Amino acid sequence: MIDVSRLLKGAIDLHVHAGPSVMPRELDTAEMLREASKAGYQAFVIKDHYFPTIMSAYLVQKHIGNGEVKVYGGIALNNSVGGLNISAVDAACAMGAKFIWMPTVSSKNHIMSHKQGLKFPGSHGIKLEEKPLVYVNRRGELDEKVIEILNYMSDTDMILGTGHGSLREVDALIASASEIRVKRILVNHPLYMIGATLSDIKKWAAMGAYIELNATVFVPESSFGVVPIEDAVKVIKEVDIDHLVIDSDYGQKNNGSPVEGIRRFVDILVNQYSVAEDDIVKMVKINPEKLLGFRR
Repeated sequence: MIDVSRLLKGAIDLHVHAGPSVMPRELDTAEMLREASKAGYQAFVIKDHYFPTIMSAYLVQKHIGNGEVKVYGGIALNNSVGGLNISAVDAACAMGAKFIWMPTVSSKNHIMSHKQGLKFPGSHGIKLEEKPLVYVNRRGELDEKVIEILNYMSDTDMILGTGHGSLREVDALIASASEIRVKRILVNHPLYMIGATLSDIKKWAAMGAYIELNATVFVPESSFGVVPIEDAVKVIKEVDIDHLVIDSDYGQKNNGSPVEGIRRFVDILVNQYSVAEDDIVKMVKINPEKLLGFRR
């Protein structure tokens, strides 16, 4: 059996849910920093569905960190920040955001998936119902607000996270972002909620997008472990490894540690499915480094 802990030295987790949040979380950002430091990470990104995470990332890194682990944040363009709001994007950029995520909990696709029984944690204290956001019209054209945001992002090094939109939305988004020359794109959990096929994933990777394999939907013990891990193995075998990223997407209350989530996912991939160690290092370290601009 291969000890995968050494493969996670220098790892970067691009998708961590840590408090404070209106959603119940397993740990807060300071606790995540301590766990990441112990595991030898070099960075992680905090994501929240309702509120920008740039401030908490900055404060925790400055006042608690020892300089070894970088902490980053971003903003998800849901109703709570005005939806497809270019002013919110501009302010987030000025604050040093690394990610701009397209709608997640406010996406019509997310709302419909939730109503159809897809597991997803609720929030505490939110009283207003979500106004379903759809950013592609019947002709397959992107909302002008999205085009404006993509044009803005093309002059920055921020990463576009595709969020929880429908397959139709995500496909149009990536095509336009690629054409507009957005520098960095991460396709969020294409096999969960989005409904992408292997052909879709290959096409997006060929356009320059990075594809996320998020541990929480593949690990059998996870509350969200609803996608067969064989599907992840197939993606690893058939898609350009230089465009794949492993992250956790952990942090939900009672779902365990994000660090442990990735460790468990990698352990299964290496020890049960014989995924090469070099490929793991690319997916947990080298490719995330490229997305964050640490290396070319």
